[in-house]
Amino acid sequence: MKKYKTFLTLVSLAFFSSNYVSSQEKGELIKPNVIIFYADDLGWQDTELNDLDDPVVWETPNIAKLAKDAVNFTNGYSPAPTCAPSRAALLSGLHPAKTGITNVVGGQIPAPHKSEKYISAYFPEGLSPEHLTIAEALKMNGYKTGHVGKWHAGHLQIQSSKNQGFDFVNESRGAHQGPKGKNNRVNYFATHSKKDPYRLSDEKYYPFTKDSPNGISYPTDEVTESALEFMDKNKQEPFFLYLAHWMVHYPIHTKNRELLQYYTDKLGMEFPTKDIPITTGGQTNPYFGAMVTTLDWSLGRVVDYLKKTDDPRNPGKKLYETTYIFFSSDNGGAEQRRDEIMSDNAPLDKGKKYTQEGGIRVPMLISGPNIVKGKTKDVLINQLDFFPTVLSLTKSEIPEKYRAELDGLDISNVLLDNESDVKYENGKPREELWWHYPFGLNSTQQSAIRSGDFKLYKNYLSGDYLLYRLYKNGKRHDLEEMHNIAKQEPEVVKELSQRLEKYLKDYDAKYPYKDPTRFKDEKHKQQVASIPTIVSDAFDSKSRQVSVVLEEGKNNVIESYALVKISDKATANKKGKKSKVKSTYIKIPVDVADNKLDYTFTVPKEAQEYGLILIDENRFMIKSKFHKLK
Repeated sequence: MKKYKTFLTLVSLAFFSSNYVSSQEKGELIKPNVIIFYADDLGWQDTELNDLDDPVVWETPNIAKLAKDAVNFTNGYSPAPTCAPSRAALLSGLHPAKTGITNVVGGQIPAPHKSEKYISAYFPEGLSPEHLTIAEALKMNGYKTGHVGKWHAGHLQIQSSKNQGFDFVNESRGAHQGPKGKNNRVNYFATHSKKDPYRLSDEKYYPFTKDSPNGISYPTDEVTESALEFMDKNKQEPFFLYLAHWMVHYPIHTKNRELLQYYTDKLGMEFPTKDIPITTGGQTNPYFGAMVTTLDWSLGRVVDYLKKTDDPRNPGKKLYETTYIFFSSDNGGAEQRRDEIMSDNAPLDKGKKYTQEGGIRVPMLISGPNIVKGKTKDVLINQLDFFPTVLSLTKSEIPEKYRAELDGLDISNVLLDNESDVKYENGKPREELWWHYPFGLNSTQQSAIRSGDFKLYKNYLSGDYLLYRLYKNGKRHDLEEMHNIAKQEPEVVKELSQRLEKYLKDYDAKYPYKDPTRFKDEKHKQQVASIPTIVSDAFDSKSRQVSVVLEEGKNNVIESYALVKISDKATANKKGKKSKVKSTYIKIPVDVADNKLDYTFTVPKEAQEYGLILIDENRFMIKSKFHKLK
């Protein structure tokens, strides 16, 4: 169990667990199983689910087969256009702007990138102990919980999956592990040798080719095998499996020679003999295609196990009949890395790291007991909806303090009753979703709101609003986001911008700040000359209190906080070699005197370093010296 858990949570855990046991004894409560199968960087156009315009080249028969028993949400969205914030949001049920986890590499002292004039706001590295995860929520209600694959929601021990509610954990990369040393992606393939850690299967699977009419073998994938192991060992009780696959994230490669050969043949290209980037456009990368189909194979293995295995708790039924499956991806497709072109999100604009449709619209299927089968719905769905929906489908209870914080909606009415609208508790239909990603290049530092047919962006550096109409009268209109109609639709811009601004204010969203060393033009000369100046910076070792004093007559400070560095304790293996110590910076509040010049804060005992961050009225960021402590 996670450290530093609140007393309320501990009491609730005991209460809900005992309540579950007594209910089971009475035979009144049967808990369905839950699986979240979470792909990495799988784009909306990388599967056969939402095939628009040019046919999707990659083959995903198991995903297509699951869709026949599921609801396919064509307007399914991730909470963010990058990995870590989406994962933290899915696990906690909280919007990235609320947790502050809005990008990938957090927990650092803010600094400008390259030649950029703006500094991204501080954001935490991962989930902190006070956040209740979906695993902890289900564990409260009698579930066995397992996580296999990628975590990326904090690397300190207190942030690890083992301390976030999971009973079983295996975070191996499995077959996604890239070649090392002399090995590369054209000479390192799995074999049938018993000594091969990625030994090819004796069983045969899709695709069925002229040379292999009965199917081909697949390399052993520890991610998939661990998932099967967890389910098999825990099927006597209700289980929750968070299968967060590493595929189809970079590095782009495959250990399956036959599958790579299949895609090179399909694409009409020679089997590669040199490890060089694939630079042709569109969906023409055979390595990437092999990864997509391997991901599909992994899902097929999980579904096949459920279909073949009896449910001990529900005589006469297979596990497939008593298990909810949520299938999706952490963000839109990554189209290119350096020179390598991986895939193509067209007709959607952009991809990973962008709040455009290609960066946040993702494949999404939900199947399970009593869910309508083979339906396609265009209602707006966000992965934030998974948490409250799972609670509803499993009839699970959590303390009200956590339930009230959830940012998603229960969509069980759409799943079970075939309704067309996701509704708030007051019965009003949901009309919009929003995103906050103030990072990257000038054009990517944006927030966005999708409302009905329209999508509006706020660009932080230019201050402009951009408006696109994706659909018109229920039909596709400008899904490519090619035509900015902000000038033609001022009333729509006004309405949506007001809604977006309210979200940003209510969630205390953070924006990019100016770096005073990079604004040397005449327009900003006076502002830079008047930035706050620190005249005193003292630390009392007994009280551990820091006192910082600013010079009078400078710009007003509108925001302030301290950052302190904390680390795991060093551990040693059997040979005495110490592991690399993992560290992060966390944010702590600052007390500000009435004169707005005196700032104080107390440094925690476990901290090894501290410093103060100030933001002035012109949005310039000022950093004190960061002091290391013994």
